[in-house]
Amino acid sequence: MAYISTNPYNGKTLHRFEEISDEEFESKLAKAQHCYQNAWQQTSFKERAAIVARAAALMRERAEPLAKLITLEMGKLIAQSEGEVAISAAILDYYAEHAEAFLAPETLKTGRGQAVVESAPIGVLLGVEPWNYPYYQIARFAAPNLMAGNVVMVKHAGNVPQCALAFAELLKDAGAPEGAYTNLFISKHQVARAIDDERVRGVALTGSEAAGAVVAARAGKNLKKSTLELGGSDAFIVLDDADLPLALKHAVSGRMGNSGQACTASKRFIVVDALADAFLEKFQAALSAFTPGDPLDKATKLAPLSSQAALDNLLGQVDDAVKHGAKVLMGGKRIAGQTGAFMQPTVLTDIAADNPAYMQEFFGPVALFFRVSDEAAAIKLANDSPFGLGGSVFSQDIDRARGVARQIDTGMVFINSAAVSMPDLPFGGVKNSGYGRELSAAGIMEFVNRKLIRVA
Repeated sequence: MAYISTNPYNGKTLHRFEEISDEEFESKLAKAQHCYQNAWQQTSFKERAAIVARAAALMRERAEPLAKLITLEMGKLIAQSEGEVAISAAILDYYAEHAEAFLAPETLKTGRGQAVVESAPIGVLLGVEPWNYPYYQIARFAAPNLMAGNVVMVKHAGNVPQCALAFAELLKDAGAPEGAYTNLFISKHQVARAIDDERVRGVALTGSEAAGAVVAARAGKNLKKSTLELGGSDAFIVLDDADLPLALKHAVSGRMGNSGQACTASKRFIVVDALADAFLEKFQAALSAFTPGDPLDKATKLAPLSSQAALDNLLGQVDDAVKHGAKVLMGGKRIAGQTGAFMQPTVLTDIAADNPAYMQEFFGPVALFFRVSDEAAAIKLANDSPFGLGGSVFSQDIDRARGVARQIDTGMVFINSAAVSMPDLPFGGVKNSGYGRELSAAGIMEFVNRKLIRVA
């Protein structure tokens, strides 16, 4: 299948890129291996940092056209696209500045002899990345691993090929040698070949549960390290002592950011009885203010979904939820009169445990609302999910909120905030949300050899 850039706002095809041949794929893999063995792993942290930091600087210089590409290819509101460019550049800078300290040799306290643990790169890595944050997803994979001395090859999503090329151009223009960073327009079959190839030493995937299962199985068969960042159905818990205006502000941003197309979006709103009615009334009123328009226009509040297929899938989930007893409090339909893939902001309630929606991830502006009697019921419901990525707890008693957070079975919990991502905060989940961590010091440790050197 070709990589096709289509504007989800108007349905117009922008560009088409064909998959590379097996011969070209082999050539790129050979160049990556040659770069690793003969150049990149031998460079100093200072040399790597100069290139990665220069890529960050170029990203800021090109912020306007880079942001516009995101909006044209996957429909993100332009202001949010600009924000993505900014955090992606910040991630590049973060690892350029901190990688050497993160990977510094560690002297072990031992009663006999001397022992040091050193961090060494492992080789060529493959990243399989999604469309919803086209630069950010690459930055958090490429930056730490390039700084660690690995080389990276990236198979990006089929609907953001221009973003994929633009990011590769940043590294090239920053002075990265050929093979240090390689963009791949390859097929699923070629992805499997890459994982099987002995020159590829690790694989990272951000995507669906189904894709993660396939990649993990393939990597495991080849005894290779893998990391997976998969879906999420984050709980947003509002306790009876919460600051309601603050909770509402974050509920709206947590559900509607990127048109709801984020793994860490707030998706299941679990509100204690005492505040449930007031929360629901004001939450619906706030969602009603989201009106559709051209995502390149900064006045637009609601962007389209990434594709017609994404909209059709979401509409199908809502219909199926209703068939199994859920109630639509607002929305639930495609927005009429729009050419783009626009979904009405939607709130579903009365979702029983046997409703398929109870266990699903809704990737778009659909909120699931649950009313609970108390804190214990909120915790139980939050944990009754196959996912374990992130979550939020709102309470004016921080010690109480921390106690609840410790009982939530996820990789991340945010107190009095919707989920946020920063270069120095570890990112990742448990259960069906995957394994491994990205960002912070944790993100650079996934694909290095922590080698013990002991002198007797």
